[in-house]
Amino acid sequence: MRSILLAAATLALAPAAWAQDAANGETVFGRVCAACHVVADADGNLLAGRGRPNQTAPNLYGVVGRAAGAVEDYPRYSDSMIAAGEAGLTWDEEHFVAYSQDPTGFLREYLDDPGARGSMAQRARSPEDAADIFAYLSSLQ
Repeated sequence: MRSILLAAATLALAPAAWAQDAANGETVFGRVCAACHVVADADGNLLAGRGRPNQTAPNLYGVVGRAAGAVEDYPRYSDSMIAAGEAGLTWDEEHFVAYSQDPTGFLREYLDDPGARGSMAQRARSPEDAADIFAYLSSLQ
């Protein structure tokens, strides 16, 4: 919870504290995210990641502005992720940065449910890395 509050405070109080770096986001995505996530467009072109869309984790193509838990072909969302989407969670930079650093903590805070759980195992190491990943994903939309 502390990391969620820190990330939110960092974004709210100093949104220009770092410049988003999509090139760094590509590097971090390759190191942290690509083992599970892909970015594949509607035609099936693989833009980032390894493997097939929705095999291990949801395809992140179009994630910016998308409702949480809303990739139709991905069957393994946690119940908490589905509930967060139904409660109105959409992936903007603020939510993405906080979630990427502490998925379960973020969902517990967002849903006000101490039993909420996320299923993402990897985490962004810093708010800067998470914001850079968001910038990179935004560039692929």
